[in-house]
Amino acid sequence: MKTVVSISLGSSRRDHRAELTVLGEPVQVSRRGMDGRLDRALEVIHALDGRVDALGLGGVDRFLTVGARRYTVPVGEQLAQAATATPVVDGSGIKAVWEPLVVEQLAADRILKPGQTALMVSALDRYPMAAALEAAGLHLVCGDLMFSARIDYPIRTLAELAELGQRLVPEMVKLPFQRLYPVGSEQEAEPDPRFLRHFQDADVVAGDFHFIRRYLAGRLDGKVMLTTSTTADDVEMLLARGLATLVTTSPRLMGRTYGTNVLEAALVAVSGVRAEDPAWGDTVRAAGLSPFVVRPNPREVRA
Repeated sequence: MKTVVSISLGSSRRDHRAELTVLGEPVQVSRRGMDGRLDRALEVIHALDGRVDALGLGGVDRFLTVGARRYTVPVGEQLAQAATATPVVDGSGIKAVWEPLVVEQLAADRILKPGQTALMVSALDRYPMAAALEAAGLHLVCGDLMFSARIDYPIRTLAELAELGQRLVPEMVKLPFQRLYPVGSEQEAEPDPRFLRHFQDADVVAGDFHFIRRYLAGRLDGKVMLTTSTTADDVEMLLARGLATLVTTSPRLMGRTYGTNVLEAALVAVSGVRAEDPAWGDTVRAAGLSPFVVRPNPREVRA
């Protein structure tokens, strides 16, 4: 059986192990949180290099993307280069191919509708999803400056994001990664209410769940959330706050959904195809992935 491990800078309290089937082959997947310790993450990657079939990076990106521009994140690159025998992925290949298809399907099913306001907590982290939401006729509010730099400035178009990205991202990626993204115990801290009004104004909340949770201080009545990496406790909390529809772009395994890095690592382990290969798009579409949709009534409905 193929084995993949996600090395996450996030909290070890969210660790989990499961088995999924990819392209007809069983794969054992697990997540190991490093509680924000980069040194520990490097040690574990070195120890697993050559002993597992693929490694995923959680809680950190290797690259941030705006259109055709790609900015390297030094911490992510350092972790990726720590392995010499085992392929290391950060989930960007799944984000590029699969997540826009999920948005298209949700729009076709009228779960997402033109004219809705979509709060994209970080479009740099998920530019293909943001572009698909904009193409579906939703009004984007990109929260990159708010949730990464604590600057209350909503970015309202991808064109504006690209302009700001060229000026700001090369310097932002030089900052310690914990300044830009919640890692370790920050993933379990009490929500920060400073950007509450942007959540209240949104019909759709989309993007990385740890960004969402870190600033999710209010109710979610009637809203749609498009995210991933949720536990059973996360789902219970979201529904208790009145969320109308939760969509995770990854399937549910043994009570939780995994990050895109885990799915990409599993697909690379089985197929041998990587995101930079011409066959990647076809490989993702052939994998039989499906989003998971949760509603209070009925409580669980698959899309």
